[in-house]
Formats: sequence, structure tokens, C-alpha cells
Amino acid sequence: MPVLSLSRKLEILADAAKYDASCASSSAPKRTSRDGKGLGATDGHGICHAFTPDGRCVSLLKVLLTNFCVWDCAYCVNRVSSNVQRARFSVQEIVGLTLDFYRRNYIEGLFLSSGVIRNADYTMEQLVRVARSLRQGHDFRGYIHLKLIPEASPELVREAGLWADRLSANIELPRAEALGELAPEKSASAVKRAMGLVRRSLDEAAPDPKARAAPRRFAPAGQSTQMIVGADGADDAEILARSETLYGAYKLRRVYFSAFSPIPDSTSRLPLQAAPLLREHRLYQADWLMRFYGFDRREIASAAPGGMLDLEVDPKLAWALANRERFPVDVNRAEREALLRVPGLGVKSVDRILDLRRHKRVTLTDVAKLCRGIAAVRPFLVAADWSPGALTDSAGLRARLIPAARRAPMQPRLL
Repeated sequence: MPVLSLSRKLEILADAAKYDASCASSSAPKRTSRDGKGLGATDGHGICHAFTPDGRCVSLLKVLLTNFCVWDCAYCVNRVSSNVQRARFSVQEIVGLTLDFYRRNYIEGLFLSSGVIRNADYTMEQLVRVARSLRQGHDFRGYIHLKLIPEASPELVREAGLWADRLSANIELPRAEALGELAPEKSASAVKRAMGLVRRSLDEAAPDPKARAAPRRFAPAGQSTQMIVGADGADDAEILARSETLYGAYKLRRVYFSAFSPIPDSTSRLPLQAAPLLREHRLYQADWLMRFYGFDRREIASAAPGGMLDLEVDPKLAWALANRERFPVDVNRAEREALLRVPGLGVKSVDRILDLRRHKRVTLTDVAKLCRGIAAVRPFLVAADWSPGALTDSAGLRARLIPAARRAPMQPRLL
């Protein structure tokens, strides 16, 4: 096998990491080296690679330790039977790249995953060594996200949480039986055990108001997971139900969705067509409604015929069209929960409206200044100088609003 240069390894292993969507640096604690100690920070600015929920653009070195893998997951381009060029970094090479890229202001942190080499424990140990070297050997204070190998020992999982800001173990597929069929070496129960261990460790590290000593740091940015959309037969309602369960059982910070894309030399057990990227986008929107807008998963599913989210309109508008009796909402009198259900009004817009109406009667012009577009909002609210008049039937209103929805630019994925 020819010896690869460091730049060629980076090209191969950065490209191989692109299939993992769950790279975010949100919720990390504020650390800085401006006091003259250490290296790096979690609040800097650099090349935009991902968006955090607070709207910041952050840059991460997103890479695999290696794309060698002893497992044969049918949906993975790096599976053992795949005919791809292989590469592997040493621990020292990953550490050196991270430090060098940070000094050049290319990145703000590291997202590190890996194919399974030898066995789960050996691979997890290598990932932990990278994080430990950065923290202990170089006092690196930037963001670190480590992917867990769920089958690794609990001791290694716990140690990973001592050095990383966030941990993630991918659930991979919404249906456990599909995972058993398409990824025979992986176990849904092993993933759950790893996620459960992380949750218990997070609970143990939570600050106790009565304790004098601060608890030991453990993955302060929590844990996340990822599901591939469209590789098995799960519909959107089923995916959202699984997502809701994961949030509740493991206190996840995020569930990420990745639209399935066919890979070379794939098995006939997988679809021949890629899942629409818009489907992935709609799932993110529905997830946002559940987490920040007070929507129940069943409410969203009730407006999804056949269990599939509407690709023409976003889930919030789909729900509003299916529940016309709940509208219009009086922008000057309605509770916050009711305003959050108005299509076109976001959390910040609603909070600004609530603040404004303490001082004056809110008009439609005021609302227009506080939201991204007034076209989708007008049919669903009453303002000081505006009433939509008689309720338009849902079919007619949908026909009027779809062109506006199609013209609206798709927002960047919120990671």
C-alpha cells in the first residue's frame, strides 16, 4: 500500500466524515485563552462550517481518525466490503492538525469520528487519546465533539466525557429491526446502553446547590444522535415518535436527520433513489416545533397524510391549515402559546410582540417589521388595524400561500 501524504489523508478522511450530520458546537461552556494560558476558545469566529441554534457560524475540523472499518453496514460507504481508498491518521497527526488549523484561524474546534479498527475498545481508546492529548498535553480549550463506539467499554465512554464537550452515539435507523438487518455487527441495545450511560454520567455531574465542591466536568454540551431518513420503511410520523422517545429517555440535546443517499455497490435491500433533502428539512422543522414551540408530536402527525410531512408547506403551516378553527389569533390579546402557533411567527418575533404590546396596540405594520414575511401571517391573526375577514377555506388558502412558500429562501440547517 502506498504511503499517503498528510494532505491526502486529510482529503480522504474529511470527505468520509461528511455523512455524519451531527456536528454542532452549541451549548459548550465558555472557555478562553485570553488570560494568557492555554490555547483556543469556544466563542471565537472563523470559517463557517455549521450553524448553532443561537445563529452563530462556527468552524470545526470534521474528520475521521480512519475510514478502515471491520464492520459491514450496508448503508455505509466505509464498510469493510466497500471499494474505497483507505487512510488512517495517527493520534499525533490529528492533534497536530487540530492545533495547526486553530493557530491559522481555520477552525474553532474538532469533530472526530472513526471507522471501527480491530475492535470497539481499541478504536474508542484512540479517540480518547486524541482528546486527552489536546486537553492535557496542549491545554486546548476549544470545542471537542467525540463520536462514541457504542460497543466500547463503559470506562472508555466515561473517560471520553471527561475530555469532550459533546458525545454522540448514532441510532442510525429509526427501526431497530432494520438496523439488525442492514448492520449485523451493530446493536440497537448497545447504542441505548451507551446513551443511557452518558445520561447517568451527566446527571451525576449536574451541580448540586448544597454541595461545596464543584462536580467533575462531564460532556457539558450533552449528547446527540443521528438517524438516516429513507433507508428503511419508517415514515415521518414514526421517525418523530422515535425522536420524541430519545429526547425523553436520554435528555438528548439534538436528534439529527440525514437523508439517505445511495452508495456504490450497494445491496438490493436499500432503496435505489435518494431520499429528498426537503424531507430531511421538514423533519428538522417538525423537530424545532416540538422542542421550542410547544407542539406535540401527534399534532404534527395529524397534519401529515399517510404519516409523511407535506413537502409543499412547512409543518407549522400544514397544522394551521388543518386547524382553521383555531384562527385568527388576536395579536394584542393572545397568550404566548397561541402566538407561537401562528405561521410565520418565530420565537423571537413572538417575544418582541409581547414586549411591544405592553406599550402600544400592535398593528399589522408592527408585525411585518418583526417577522420575516407578512404574507403567511396575515390570514391567521387579528391586529389593531387588521382582520382577515371571513375565514378562507383551507384549500383556497393553501393555494394562495404555496407560491409564497416556494419563493421563501430555505434557511440554513440549524445544528
